[in-house]
Amino acid sequence: MLAELEDEGIATELIHAGAEGIVGCTDCGVCVERQDNRCAIDDDPVNDWIERMVAADGVLIGSPVYYANCTATTQALIERCGYAARKGGSPLARKVGAAVIAVRRAGAMHAFDSINHFFLVSEMVVVGSSYWNIGVGNEPGEVERDREGLETMRTLGRNMAWVLRKIHG
Repeated sequence: MLAELEDEGIATELIHAGAEGIVGCTDCGVCVERQDNRCAIDDDPVNDWIERMVAADGVLIGSPVYYANCTATTQALIERCGYAARKGGSPLARKVGAAVIAVRRAGAMHAFDSINHFFLVSEMVVVGSSYWNIGVGNEPGEVERDREGLETMRTLGRNMAWVLRKIHG
């Protein structure tokens, strides 16, 4: 998908969040008081990721499925970004969003929905493809052999580029 966006002239940045060990929202309320789009937990990269999402025109969040949902790291990111940003004036509103899921067998739709719920409650424009944005595989790299999944991602990249151009000229 990123290659398709780049072929369409859209700059991309890939951030791998899996090994960061971030924690979820603690409902401390500091972001409500400060309203600065920042989480009070400041000893991990989440605030940097929030800044990057706020600065971007589009946001793609991808997650593997380990136990019928997006990873705990992905859930922590969407909890903390979602809460801090909504309390900070909804700076993600009208940005373009797309969820991408890698799955072995089951749980893909639940993970896909979890990420899309974050986009929707953030007032973002959610981009679709020719099928659900899911790649199937068990071992690392195996999704690269999922022909339907790859075509779905290429279509998603073209669709996201189209929407970004329509919204941002």
